[in-house]
Amino acid sequence: MYNYLEGIWDARYFWTHLALSDLRSRWRRSFFGIFWSFLQPLGMTLLISFVFSRLFHTDITRYAPYILSGILMWDFLIFNIAGGALSFVQADAYIRQYKHPLAIYTLRNIITGLIVLVMGMIGLVLWVLVVMPENFGLCWIAVLLVFPILVLMVWPLATLMAYIGTRFRDLAPALTLIMQAFWFASPVYFEAKMFREGGLSKLVDYNPIYHLLQIVRAPLLQGEWPTLENYSFCIATGVLFFILTAWVGLTAEKRVIFYL
Repeated sequence: MYNYLEGIWDARYFWTHLALSDLRSRWRRSFFGIFWSFLQPLGMTLLISFVFSRLFHTDITRYAPYILSGILMWDFLIFNIAGGALSFVQADAYIRQYKHPLAIYTLRNIITGLIVLVMGMIGLVLWVLVVMPENFGLCWIAVLLVFPILVLMVWPLATLMAYIGTRFRDLAPALTLIMQAFWFASPVYFEAKMFREGGLSKLVDYNPIYHLLQIVRAPLLQGEWPTLENYSFCIATGVLFFILTAWVGLTAEKRVIFYL
């Protein structure tokens, strides 16, 4: 494992180049460029918040940041988990020519997604400063911890999906359906209290997506520190994914080239 991680570090110039190349291709010939990473979720937030605030009789100025935080985090998860299933397939030309650790091709997506997420988070922070200035405080530092936790949780899971997706090409569309089910079972757009009031507390308490969202929402939207349970649940989930992916990778890493 140490040699594998060392190989990833040795190839750092390669996978950072790939990630930056992906970003340039993503907004090539675009007038707003990287600002679309904020404008697009902002537009969706305004639309969804207007409808949901009327349905649930909530204040749109305070409900909109809740929606925006959910969109930003969910887009990152979808991009890396569902998209991760095709990471090795899309990088087959590189895999055939270079003997790098295969996890760099999912790390490439993680970096791209993180840069887009950071841009969106800047917009979220500015929005909260305007509509909820009373929440500003030292606890906002906790939001920064969401980025390493995201890498710990999502990178191994995306790599696991890539191993499986190379062998079974139906995994990518199936993951889109599975993630849609997780969306309905998670407080991404719907508030956690709605699940609790409906007798669905377990979908919140034992849901890593909820705890991940709370690391962002508790400081920004409630002016509170995330709980130890939020951190513990996310870190434990990430460690579990890491162990599972390392175990699968012991045999799958060498077989990927034959399935491409």
